[in-house]
Amino acid sequence: MQVPAFARRRRSLLSGVMAAVTAAGIVSAAPAAPASADPALQEVMLVGNNWEGTADAIRSTGDFAKIGRINLIPDKDQRLREIYLNPIRLAFFLGIRETVGEGHDQFVDDMYTTPDGSAIVVSRPSFADVASIDTATGRLNWRFPVSGYRSDHMAVSPDGSRVAVSASTSNTVHVLDIRTGRQVGSFRTGDKPHENVFTDGGRYIWNMSIGEVNNDLDAPWLDFLKGDRKITIADAATFEVVRTIDMRPRLDAFGRRDFSDAVRPVAFTPDESKLYFQVSFFNGFFEYDVAADRITREKVLPKNPDTSDDRTTFVNDSRHHGLAMNPAGTKLCVAGTMDDYATVVDRATLQEGPLVPASKPYWATVSGDGRACVISESGADQVTAIDFATGRKITSVPVGDHPQRVRLAHLPAGWTGPSAG
Repeated sequence: MQVPAFARRRRSLLSGVMAAVTAAGIVSAAPAAPASADPALQEVMLVGNNWEGTADAIRSTGDFAKIGRINLIPDKDQRLREIYLNPIRLAFFLGIRETVGEGHDQFVDDMYTTPDGSAIVVSRPSFADVASIDTATGRLNWRFPVSGYRSDHMAVSPDGSRVAVSASTSNTVHVLDIRTGRQVGSFRTGDKPHENVFTDGGRYIWNMSIGEVNNDLDAPWLDFLKGDRKITIADAATFEVVRTIDMRPRLDAFGRRDFSDAVRPVAFTPDESKLYFQVSFFNGFFEYDVAADRITREKVLPKNPDTSDDRTTFVNDSRHHGLAMNPAGTKLCVAGTMDDYATVVDRATLQEGPLVPASKPYWATVSGDGRACVISESGADQVTAIDFATGRKITSVPVGDHPQRVRLAHLPAGWTGPSAG
């Protein structure tokens, strides 16, 4: 199947033994997002429009219709004044624009709601911060400047009380009280920390660092110049690092010495015994057995014949970027970013379903009822829902400029947007 092309821009070894890890209980199930049975709240999906600085709320099931919109940079003028008066911050601000931002400022990377739905907490890469925005008024509640000069992916604890954010230029994960913005702890990571995941009911935080994705040293023989890439697992109470996983020797043992060990989006099985992960430059994913500490399977997905194999044309080294698993643990939804499609893969056989055409799909999330995968089409300014059972498209919904992260969230019942701000 040929899918449409789009214009492209440039863009440790194991610490501790597995017996101790298993005894510590690092692997057991944790929900993807805090649930709420409060009748005063409605479940929604938040779509972060990165280049626009807004988030759209859409229904989490059914027709996925748009509910409302909120501005997540109400303090933009103040932040820009601060940046333009600081030469170092300005240099990083402009650097973000010209590299990872593909010529645009990055205003919304990741976002979650507080348990009561009164605020949206958002990471804003170009402002190097995490901010809380009041959902009733649209005003700024609090702001936490991260260490370094750029904030990135976040994760919320299963009880909704804490949020972990990657500070990508300082190799640090900050953990904040989601209501107050007060830092409760932090830990060090590999180079360029990226995705965060809470596991074991919130007992541990897994961070995946992706290394230097902004240079053109993309040839396999130059891979060692991409930095220290590893998974860092920290205790969410003490913030002590309890384990690190470097996928380099594990990929080598699997026969993939020429592959990058930069772990991109990941998805755990419901019991967290298996980890599925994407790596830079690869049109596919790997399966990792957590207890056995080894890669067990590989899935190569189709290439779009219209997509160049020139790695320097891939956005931030991503060929495929977006992975989600259905609640039953039987299907994986994959966003084929540079290949302009998404597909649902059977986890038992690793057979992909129909290739659903999509314009630079950048993320994949499970719908509120678990029946659909929702991808963000950053090249078409829309989100698209795909049926896990059939692998076929359900619907597409227009959103704002360059949607990236999509998260399940809860907002006050009847909310359609702020009344002021």
